Amino acid sequence: MIPELGQFSLILALLLSVLLSALPIAGAHRGEALWMSLARPLSAGVFVFLSISLAILAYAFATDDFSVRIVYAQSNSLLPMQYKLTALWGGHEGSFLLWTWMLSGWMLAVAIYSKSMPLEFVSRVLGVLGFLLIGYILFMLATSNPFDRIVPLAPTDGADLNTALQDFAFIVHPPTLYMGYVGFSVVFAFAIAALLSGRLDAAWARWSRPWANVAWSVLTLGIALGSWWAYYELGWGGWWAWDPVENPPLITWLFGTALIHSLAVTEKRGVFKSWTVLLAILAFSGSLLGTFITRSGLLTSVHAFASDPSRGVFILAILGLSVGGALLLFALRAPLMKSEAGFGLLSREVFLLTNNVLLVVAAASVFLGTLFPMVYQALTDDLISIGPPYFNLIFVPLMMVLVLFLGVGPYSRWKRTSSTYLWQQLGRVALASIVLGVLIPTVVLLRFSLPAMVSMTLAAWIVLTIGKDIRSRVANKAQLKTGLRSLSLSYYGMQAAHLGVAIMLVGIGLTSYFSQERGILLGPGDSVTLNEYEFTFIGTERIQGPNYQADQASIEVTRGGNPLTTLTPQRRIYLASGTPSTEMAIDAGLLRDLFVTLGEPKEGGAWSMTLYVKPFVRWIWLGSLFMAFGACLAAADKRYRRLRLRQEQAAKARGTGGLATASG
Repeated sequence: MIPELGQFSLILALLLSVLLSALPIAGAHRGEALWMSLARPLSAGVFVFLSISLAILAYAFATDDFSVRIVYAQSNSLLPMQYKLTALWGGHEGSFLLWTWMLSGWMLAVAIYSKSMPLEFVSRVLGVLGFLLIGYILFMLATSNPFDRIVPLAPTDGADLNTALQDFAFIVHPPTLYMGYVGFSVVFAFAIAALLSGRLDAAWARWSRPWANVAWSVLTLGIALGSWWAYYELGWGGWWAWDPVENPPLITWLFGTALIHSLAVTEKRGVFKSWTVLLAILAFSGSLLGTFITRSGLLTSVHAFASDPSRGVFILAILGLSVGGALLLFALRAPLMKSEAGFGLLSREVFLLTNNVLLVVAAASVFLGTLFPMVYQALTDDLISIGPPYFNLIFVPLMMVLVLFLGVGPYSRWKRTSSTYLWQQLGRVALASIVLGVLIPTVVLLRFSLPAMVSMTLAAWIVLTIGKDIRSRVANKAQLKTGLRSLSLSYYGMQAAHLGVAIMLVGIGLTSYFSQERGILLGPGDSVTLNEYEFTFIGTERIQGPNYQADQASIEVTRGGNPLTTLTPQRRIYLASGTPSTEMAIDAGLLRDLFVTLGEPKEGGAWSMTLYVKPFVRWIWLGSLFMAFGACLAAADKRYRRLRLRQEQAAKARGTGGLATASG
């Protein structure tokens, strides 16, 4: 009976979404304040009923209700409780319910934190989000019901969760990735609301910026968590493999990166309006693309959820209606999107536009490399593979040029910049960056690699330009006696995100070209040296886990005769499914990782294993943290709070409860 309550709550959420998508938008069109005022309570109602559905499904997992089909398919009575609960998003139906619930959460946040915006505009934003929720909930009810029962007799136990998903990263990675994905739905709704209202001024860009920054920050964390998970769980020692399921988040991230920069230009200078709106649509399209790929049956992988083509057709219909309708509206409203200001060929506007173009071209190249093998197979029935060489050949040079512009951008000026001024500011910085890029890998790692030196040069370029820019700005405001406090949070957020790019470049450059790997067969007492580390195999022991048995090896690591650590990789057999799994052992450090993968047992107690020494690999994820933190810092800039306060005061003074365009 309880799962049926979850189904009923899902239906109620659908009905409220229908009202939300119709009444507030119609009210905004007709000027009916009562209809528009329903937007916020309807948003809260949708969130409440979707929360009830999600809680009931989680309860079914926690109580081992195997009469619910998804619980049977994704759980087992031996599964530890934390994985029983998170198995909810281990399958297609539960993950989509989580996705839809998160969208309703973003929608509720907009309803709460939009009191300073015009009621007419907010009504349109929430109405667009309600329209999206209709499609998502209908998709679940029609093809992917999370509350489907197994009748007449329920199984006595479940099939178990995929062994690769029985890991801490599975608890945090999918929800974080989904949260970032659906966050761009909010920015999409802001853009559509602006198109519907015909008010494509600086105000809508200003309102959108904090939401875009937060969504981009969360998506950055989600992608970084996925990279970290692949690194330590899959056993191949890598952090990115251009996987066709993991590429769509990167496509969305690239569009989102272009979007947050373009929004800044639209807000400050009133230009690139049409380009900014298009980027908002593209970022949203990227999130739906990822949903389509994982749920259409095009792929078979640990990431893919569905093999039913009807699901793919349904999502394709949602993609066509939402994105196609948005592009049609964009085309109809194009005459309204005229720039309000001009600028020269050498200006900050042009540098930011160039960065945007590079990001969009990079996203397009990833999109082509991801989708082409699927399309080719569908047309010819033959298999074709596009691997890392293609992506690296196109993507890496584009990012190198982007990093160069990233250092120049903060020194350029709006409208027009002198080339002589840029050379005076950045000539010595460029020379110092080259010197540091050559010296650091040679001195620190005592090895030569041209690609690593290029990567270090670009990282040094970013760090030195950041330092010089901060020093210059503080010096210019010294008379105010405020020093570093004179700079805004949005400025610090920008520089923190750019510093994160530099940190990531260090990690990518050094670990990609200086990592060492060795596959070997070791018996008890045998030793092998890799780089400056000696690995000694002590032996194995049988251990019992909550739902698995494992052979656990002990490998002592020394350097120069001094003991460093003992690594304990495992080879597991999960009891419910009999599936084997390998658990890596990693000694993590800021400057290097020691990484051991246990292979197959051989005669005489020997085991095959793979050893890795990976310098600076942690800097990849450290850089991601800086980037995500920087975006949140920019979103928290007090000027947005001051703006809301001024808008609220102006609205009260007028007695309208809204705000005029001029106050934006």
